[in-house]
Amino acid sequence: MASDSEVRKYIAYWFQLGKKVLIRNGSEALLPKSVIAGDRYSSQFEECWEKIISPESGDCYLQGTNETIAELLTPTWEISPCARCAMPVLLAQSAMPPESCPCNDLANWPDTENPQPRSPVSTKLQLSGIRDRLLRSSGE
Repeated sequence: MASDSEVRKYIAYWFQLGKKVLIRNGSEALLPKSVIAGDRYSSQFEECWEKIISPESGDCYLQGTNETIAELLTPTWEISPCARCAMPVLLAQSAMPPESCPCNDLANWPDTENPQPRSPVSTKLQLSGIRDRLLRSSGE
């Protein structure tokens, strides 16, 4: 089952590649200008997420997919890396993999020359981890 945080990450990664989320049965498209703000998701992303999960938004879809965001939050779905591009894709637990990745209509993807989409990173936690590894290796 895809958790709430996995679905948020899935949406955030695709937003970073310019994919929109269609809400209100496709009559409105969401795409925040920024997705990450340091060690957290941006306020623009959070506003989009709140709209996406709001019952007033009706059916919401990631552009290029057929499954609603509400469906992704049910036990039927898992999120795994795409075999072609390593971006997160949906897998039904008891069905065949999807015919195509949402990246299939992105002309220059996968792009190994530019930074890949990512999750927010806590610089403090990353630096603490590096420090701890260095201390362990110097004590051996």
